[in-house]
Amino acid sequence: MEIGAGSQISARQRKAGVSLHITSLPGPYGIGELGQNARKFVDKLVSMKLGVWQILPLGPTAYGNSPYQPLSTFAGNELLIDIGDLIDLGLLVANEVLELTALPKRYVDYAALIPAKNRLLDLAASRFDEKADDAMKADFASFLTRNDSTWLHDYATYRTLKSRHAEQPWPAWSPDYVHRDATSMRELEGIEGDRIEITKVIQYLFFRQWRQLRDYANANGVSLFGDMPIYIALDSSDAWANREILQIDENGIPVCVAGVPPDYFSEEGQLWGNPLYDWEQHKSTNYRWWAERLRATCDIADLVRIDHFRGFESYWSIPASSTTARVGTWEPGPGDAIFDAMRASLGSLPIIAEDLGVITPEVTRLRDRHNIPGMRVLQFAVCDDGFKLADVGVNSVCYTGTHDNDTTIGWYHGSPDDVRSDNEIKRTQEAALKVTRGCPEMVHTDLIKAAFSTAAYIAIAPMQDYLGLSSEARINTPGIADGNWRWRVQETQLSQGICDNVASMVIAARRGLPHNGKQ
Repeated sequence: MEIGAGSQISARQRKAGVSLHITSLPGPYGIGELGQNARKFVDKLVSMKLGVWQILPLGPTAYGNSPYQPLSTFAGNELLIDIGDLIDLGLLVANEVLELTALPKRYVDYAALIPAKNRLLDLAASRFDEKADDAMKADFASFLTRNDSTWLHDYATYRTLKSRHAEQPWPAWSPDYVHRDATSMRELEGIEGDRIEITKVIQYLFFRQWRQLRDYANANGVSLFGDMPIYIALDSSDAWANREILQIDENGIPVCVAGVPPDYFSEEGQLWGNPLYDWEQHKSTNYRWWAERLRATCDIADLVRIDHFRGFESYWSIPASSTTARVGTWEPGPGDAIFDAMRASLGSLPIIAEDLGVITPEVTRLRDRHNIPGMRVLQFAVCDDGFKLADVGVNSVCYTGTHDNDTTIGWYHGSPDDVRSDNEIKRTQEAALKVTRGCPEMVHTDLIKAAFSTAAYIAIAPMQDYLGLSSEARINTPGIADGNWRWRVQETQLSQGICDNVASMVIAARRGLPHNGKQ
């Protein structure tokens, strides 16, 4: 499925999909993983006739376990590596993983999972030379050739140093390592060569499994829809190894940071704290780093959502010393130049613009000039004065809600910790029924049908909405640091009855996969 080529989307290409992060898959080892249960989920999608599977960013997580603050924009999240596959490869044995099988199945217990799984991954990687066959060793060598000089060695070194410094952010490390002193870095590799190699093997195992999952999904007609935050974390291997691309000083201290000013979503605005890009430096290299970043993302996904698209037109620059997002200035982004450069390097751009919130006409024109689809989220849109489903255009992706929203049932009925007043919830209910022409008892299904009925070439609902779950299944609450990214679907919830119900909605909307799932 090609995007950005300027061609009209035909009815034959209309797709329906699901959003469900890998961590939320069922499975026996404490967290959703990339192996057998991910392939089983693809089989369920084929049964539901859903042709698009949207996931969250796949980078290694740190603070708050958020996929939107990864330790690398190129590396994979080691926690997603399938333990069963490592057992099949002889890198682990079954009685070594009992600690993982004892973890909860209904949610991710990160505090218990992370140390236990990291020990097992280190053990598996330490056996790689002994247990891997010649074909896998050759595949690993090819992986090193493709990635070592661009990001992999920096990432493995960064993770080693972060461990040596009690997981502190890199600006707090010893000065020799903050400044990447050549002598100190050579000495580190002599001391920590084995540790660095283990990290590289673990990354290889992640991408090997991901490649197998993507091949399986594509072979069954399912496109994988990835997600790429516009900004990178200060505490990341990308910032440590490429500080010239950011507005930070030689010690890694930001000059200004990212966020958004006050709007109707937030009276105080949002102070994200990510370092901002030095767009003049990017321009001087013809946006090479961005082209490589998008190329790497396209290697793992068929489509890519870029978060906070409006930052390419102009971005809110907040002084690093500020404690509020109210203080800041709008600064010009790279505009057309970055998309022209990436298209020249990569060809057509398979990207979707996250263009939610307060979007200016200039942002819309930038998106439209490059024929980049935008997003419409019905939980937001139905409350807009005069909104009609016919307002959702072809060149867009229509959602019931996203990972940042409550489930549709929680949104409609309200939840115990809902910040909305009773009157606001009542207005939401009236607006939802007006648009869906449905009933309160079936609001989740009615909103899915509404999304499917639009002209949008892709319509997506979270798995929680297909299952009709309430607020206890919400995966993320923005502004709340703890308790997010934990929810998991249970295999028993993905019944044949659910699959048949979803398939009937997809078929009725003429969005379904063919009978055999193939495109």
